[in-house]
Amino acid sequence: MYLFIPNFITFLPPMLFLGESYKLKVHFDSEHAGFYEQLLVFQVESRQQSSDKFEIMRILEVIHWTSFSEEPLPTATTSVSDLQTMNWTPAKGYNKLLSCNTHVIYVSMLMKLVYEIIKELEKMPLNWGTYCRRFQTLLHVEELQLKTDIEKFNRNATMFRHKSNAFLLILQTDNCYCTRYRFNFYLGRMPLRIQHRAVQLAYTSRLKEVLFPTGRFSSHHSHLHRLIELGDNPEQQKAVQHIVAASAKPAPYLVFGPPGTGKTVTLVEAIKRIVEMQPSCNILVCTPSNSATDHLFEKILEGKIGEHEAYRLFALSCPVRNIPQNIKSCCNLNRKTNTLMMPPKEELMKYKIMATTLLTAGRLVTGGIPVDHYTYIFVDEAGQATETECIVPIAGLLKKKCQVVLAGDPKQLGAIITSRVAEKHGLGVSLLERLMNDISLYMSHETHGFNNRFVTKLLRNYRSHPAILKIPNELFYNGELQPYAHKEKCNSYCKWERLPKKGFPLIFHGVAGTDERDASSPSVYNMAEVEVLKEYLKTLVDHLKRKGVTKIQPREIGIIAPYRKQVEKIQNALKTDKDLMKINLENVGSVEQFQGKEFNVILVSTVRSNPKLTAHMQRFTIGFVDNEKRFNVAMTRARALLIVVGDPRVLKTDQIWNKFIYYCLQQGAYRGIIVSDAEEEESPLTNVHSPSLW
Repeated sequence: MYLFIPNFITFLPPMLFLGESYKLKVHFDSEHAGFYEQLLVFQVESRQQSSDKFEIMRILEVIHWTSFSEEPLPTATTSVSDLQTMNWTPAKGYNKLLSCNTHVIYVSMLMKLVYEIIKELEKMPLNWGTYCRRFQTLLHVEELQLKTDIEKFNRNATMFRHKSNAFLLILQTDNCYCTRYRFNFYLGRMPLRIQHRAVQLAYTSRLKEVLFPTGRFSSHHSHLHRLIELGDNPEQQKAVQHIVAASAKPAPYLVFGPPGTGKTVTLVEAIKRIVEMQPSCNILVCTPSNSATDHLFEKILEGKIGEHEAYRLFALSCPVRNIPQNIKSCCNLNRKTNTLMMPPKEELMKYKIMATTLLTAGRLVTGGIPVDHYTYIFVDEAGQATETECIVPIAGLLKKKCQVVLAGDPKQLGAIITSRVAEKHGLGVSLLERLMNDISLYMSHETHGFNNRFVTKLLRNYRSHPAILKIPNELFYNGELQPYAHKEKCNSYCKWERLPKKGFPLIFHGVAGTDERDASSPSVYNMAEVEVLKEYLKTLVDHLKRKGVTKIQPREIGIIAPYRKQVEKIQNALKTDKDLMKINLENVGSVEQFQGKEFNVILVSTVRSNPKLTAHMQRFTIGFVDNEKRFNVAMTRARALLIVVGDPRVLKTDQIWNKFIYYCLQQGAYRGIIVSDAEEEESPLTNVHSPSLW
């Protein structure tokens, strides 16, 4: 950025009299879009008395827009002439049903008791004696917040039916004089009810040694079978051996799988071995989401396990169009009617391997599957679920002879909790994380490390280039992760001509952006960062074309942004830019949407910016970006190239981001705006000079 005041000293008049004015010409030039400031200081002194001096300071603010920075406002796609008023008569008894809703009354009472509940939670630490009461209280608090949030959408509105599309209903909330209706939204309580029951069953089923294990009842002489296929990975081999031998039972066995270390491979290998070596076994496999369950189930089918041995149970509410083609023949889809159905328990009990989501596993409890039916219960991505979700397949289906296996990474994102009170008091902490933090069996010993009879930490990263892996490894995994990624894949962008440092596929690009919000949304976006992302995308597309790539594969490039509005702005840029609309890039989303996924190239837009010169004097938050688990997930999705775009003036205030930016500076992988000396008296980012954009 260049700010030049021409002839300032030469032509400034030697004397200014009261009431006179003097004009200054200021020229601004920058190759980067964004927000810039410059402090001008005028020194004024009296000719009669040289000691009589004072200063006048003014801040010049410049916003450098580009062709894309100012977007046209969205226009309506439907004309009023295309609408016709829709009349509706409530069914008989509708008002009576509302007035008799005892749950509404209950939640209203709960609202009045919220402060008493907080006090009670503070006096009720989690232990076996308080387990049921504490978690059910937290679930009630979370439900209250969910109900409050959804009721914000209740409103009076006019409803129209589209003239040319009878199935399209349109709500209009303006002040027209058409027939009006009241729209009320109600919370579906079934997921919460399933979790309440699980908490109660865990207590009545006396699962203390599962939820608060001591190891006293675990086998000390388990026979470990030799595994030739996993001989090149000792951690995976140990995990599979101990899972097959059920060495931790009745305590859960934990597979601590940092990013890219192959925990899914480990689980699938363990399941395959159990089926081979224990003909009478029955295995239940669960994850928090349908997509994760589908992914794991597909890997199980690839392991030469017959379709007649494995079954995927979907919730009846799951859209049939979302079911992968290779799963349709071994799930609860009725191929004749193309609808989902719930088979009787006798049919479900025929399969050696049952895969479903954590909450849908509650259907197995409701359906009467015996508590001694399953000999192994696997929960993958266990770090992403609340403890009350995680115990749904355990409570009501587990006896002492069953080995529970939890796999995941407590250093990555957990469950999303709506209530701040429930979050503060631990509802968002997964069972996996609680066991690793609070139970001595799962803690790492200073000398001997983890006890492999109860937990294995996978150490070999098969995903990322060492330059990408280094900072997350140091920050979250004690520097223990070892880079084992396939060299041809992770080095595929090391010769990219736009790298500031050849052979080092990592870039931090400093952008002088501004936070913006639309009047209709609290979400934040940053158009300056969108511009920079576009330029990088264009050069990446050109690079791939020169290598003979005519169609960009789905897992080649992903773009992560922490705010929904920024995701929308990026998606809009991809659709409207003539050079980018052809590539059909769809992988743009939040950090949460990228957890568990990997791409050759990841671009990250951090969005938040507070460019005022006085910002460093204030306490302010950088929002979602200021979250170490989000940072860890975002930084560990890339195989071969990671590009992070953000405002270093803001990010440097966070210790983790400061370390990452400084790492890029040290390695010569920094581009974009400078961080001025005035802002950086003590930070390692002092005296950074900005290389050009390209």
